[in-house]
Amino acid sequence: MAAGMADFQAGECSLMDSDERYRRLFRKALTIRLVEERIIELYPSDRIQSPVHLSIGQEAVAVGVCDALNADDLVFATYRSHGFYIAKGGALDKMFAELYGRIGGVSKGKAGSMHLSAPEVGLMGSSAVVASSIPHAVGAALSFKRRGSSRVAVAVFGDGATEEGVYHESLNFAALMKVPVLFLCEDNGLAVHSFKNARQSYNLLEHAATFGIESRRVDEGWDMLAIRQATLDALSVVRAGRPFVLEIATGRYKEHVGVGDDFHFGYRSAVDIDSWKARDPLLLDAKLVAELKPEIDREIAAAAEFAENSPFPGRDELLTDII
Repeated sequence: MAAGMADFQAGECSLMDSDERYRRLFRKALTIRLVEERIIELYPSDRIQSPVHLSIGQEAVAVGVCDALNADDLVFATYRSHGFYIAKGGALDKMFAELYGRIGGVSKGKAGSMHLSAPEVGLMGSSAVVASSIPHAVGAALSFKRRGSSRVAVAVFGDGATEEGVYHESLNFAALMKVPVLFLCEDNGLAVHSFKNARQSYNLLEHAATFGIESRRVDEGWDMLAIRQATLDALSVVRAGRPFVLEIATGRYKEHVGVGDDFHFGYRSAVDIDSWKARDPLLLDAKLVAELKPEIDREIAAAAEFAENSPFPGRDELLTDII
């Protein structure tokens, strides 16, 4: 009886832990969604001083992956990095001020949306140049290995970046040097307006195997818990000193760059993303959204107000923070 009660209590604790984890991940994903919806509202006012690439529909990837990382692990992201900035712990007020081009921004208003970075939380920079952050992540991983550190580096990229030569070179180098890097492909099936099946003759996992690199694909790109677990499994390989390729299917709801829909271009229609929306927990769990949204809305409003009140950088800042 005592053993049975202990098993029951352990099961109860496990369920409670799982529920709390889901709630934490859901709140983070909802924050990303609501932040970007606020950006959509603000964009026509010209307060935001740079182009924006929204990750609406892809939030689960950033949230699931970053929740599996340690605080001192490093992420090297793309121009579509709002989600990773928030999921890694970046401050909302500094993010909005950065988008506004203000001195209170995380990069003093110099980086804008496409080059977000927050080294204090492990987001080491984003780049508008396709695939350019991949070798940076490999280099960081090499430094971890040489220092005997247990930290890992994550290279984030889209499926289109795998067509760049530097991706293949980075895989080769990472495999040769056995560095602790996670290659994370956000596969939304698109490179701007071009579908993957019109661009690629290879399978990403089979391609990784030619370098002796282990890999995995997650098709349930809306499932934050599944992505978190897949990342933990991959990190067990990476922390042992071997690179890993993790491909996660996902869906981009908005246009490639900007805040609108892009169905008028004719390369896709709303039907193409309906299957993703039908599984999107941020659309399906209205009760939890209603419970969490008011507090998040207040946080976003405060962040936008901070940005509004932050001054533009002066001329004396023009040549500072240059490497």
